[in-house]
Amino acid sequence: MMDMGTLSLFVLAVLALFLSPGPNMAFVLSHGLAHGVRGGFAAAIGISAADLVHTLCAATGVTAVVAAWPPSFDALRYAGALYLLWLAWQALRPAGARSAAQATSAGFAGFARIVRMALLNNLVNPKALLFFMVFLPQFVNPARGHVTLQLLVLGVLLSAMALVFNTMLGAFSGQIGRRLQARPGAAKFQRGFLAFVMAGLALRLLLLDRPSKGI
Repeated sequence: MMDMGTLSLFVLAVLALFLSPGPNMAFVLSHGLAHGVRGGFAAAIGISAADLVHTLCAATGVTAVVAAWPPSFDALRYAGALYLLWLAWQALRPAGARSAAQATSAGFAGFARIVRMALLNNLVNPKALLFFMVFLPQFVNPARGHVTLQLLVLGVLLSAMALVFNTMLGAFSGQIGRRLQARPGAAKFQRGFLAFVMAGLALRLLLLDRPSKGI
């Protein structure tokens, strides 16, 4: 269906994007640092799941419909910013200390909580929604077969690569977080860093420009 040259170019482009600092990298690193290796892995799963949803939306035309109505961009980014600010507040408030510990030690419940946070954070990011609409079609060749199927294949491949990359990133930051836990005041620092990153991502969303009419 797709030639190896196109797939190779796609993989190289995705790897270059992964190595560029962005909101997903910041989310995984901060949660790995705050919650350990399991927290980083949970964030990686949530992000990859959101990538699959974005792929489905782009392949079925849902993203194009959303992008065609400019207020939807503002609605998504404001909702995303409020959610990130709420996460920052949760990390800073006294109960956040217990939540951080629970996310690391409460087994599946804490793990699933971080997965949901990463999933929702990615889904309410309008820039991520538009990225899939603009990026994936560049590697689609209508002459090679069903366009929608090609988009789905590319999106699944990107999601799988993201899972591997972010898992390694989460493991790295999780190991650093584990070493920091042995030091006095480490828990407070980890929560503060997490809150700082979440607030920074919220500000980034608020400062995003609306997409041009040509998108």
